[in-house]
Amino acid sequence: MKTIRIGTRASQLAQWQAYWCANQLKKQDIPVEVVLITTSGDHPDSWNQPLRSTQGIFTREIQQALLEDRIDLAVHSLKDLPTDAVPGLALSAVPERGPVEDVLVAGVSFRGTVRSLDDIPDGTILGTSSLRRKAQLLAFAKAQAKLWEIRSVRGNLNTRLKKCDDREYDILVLARAGLERLGLEGRITAVLPPYQMYPAVGQGALGLETRSDDKETISILRTYLNHPATEWAVTAERAMLKALDGGCVTPIACWSRGTGLHGRVIAVDGREVLDEELSGDDPRQLGEQVAERLIQEGADKLIQEARMA
Repeated sequence: MKTIRIGTRASQLAQWQAYWCANQLKKQDIPVEVVLITTSGDHPDSWNQPLRSTQGIFTREIQQALLEDRIDLAVHSLKDLPTDAVPGLALSAVPERGPVEDVLVAGVSFRGTVRSLDDIPDGTILGTSSLRRKAQLLAFAKAQAKLWEIRSVRGNLNTRLKKCDDREYDILVLARAGLERLGLEGRITAVLPPYQMYPAVGQGALGLETRSDDKETISILRTYLNHPATEWAVTAERAMLKALDGGCVTPIACWSRGTGLHGRVIAVDGREVLDEELSGDDPRQLGEQVAERLIQEGADKLIQEARMA
């Protein structure tokens, strides 16, 4: 049996994800090797780029390593993986999903007093790297007559937490899965329910990408790491995203429950929120149907507006 070379970004969270996959395979006596790859998104210079220019910066170099046969398996945070397939590559397996929620991480001045969005007082500086989160925060603030300042915060997880500790931000909005995977769940101030803050497409899930003709690796991954229910859910979510012609840098969100998919598109300034929900048996068809309903409501205009903002 060949040694499976697992490629990953060098960030702490990305390495956790890669070594988690490696350990699952080792339990089956499958030899593995982890290969660290520095991506464009890992350079601090990229943190100052406009969000719209960052799509694929966490995946391109790893995908190139796959194509050049320097690795056999790429482990991605699925929410970072563009929906447009790369010729010669395949999303071959999706392990069981982690928590999908976003959370609040409060600075020292707000600990013990903020347990939900409702508790955040006027004048608070909120930090997020996501247009999806920012748009939903603005929509909530408008609905509840809140006066918050929402600023972009970039960098890896530890960099963002330090900025909060240094009082550059009062509260951060982050993904629960990343904090828990790094043993930082103690930093969580409040978990935001998905019906209030809809997650990103693929949030909390890993995407395992291989060369499409690497039958041996694909068979191993599907036997030992693929989780059918998670695969079903993220297939529907990614089909919705692709049909909307949106990417990870547009204010598109979703929430999968069983065989149901609830899609959301938000105006960048929070003035409008479009929601559609359907259930179905075919995940790709379901995602496309939810996208079609959203487009009928005007989602394409909001997405184009976000690109031009």
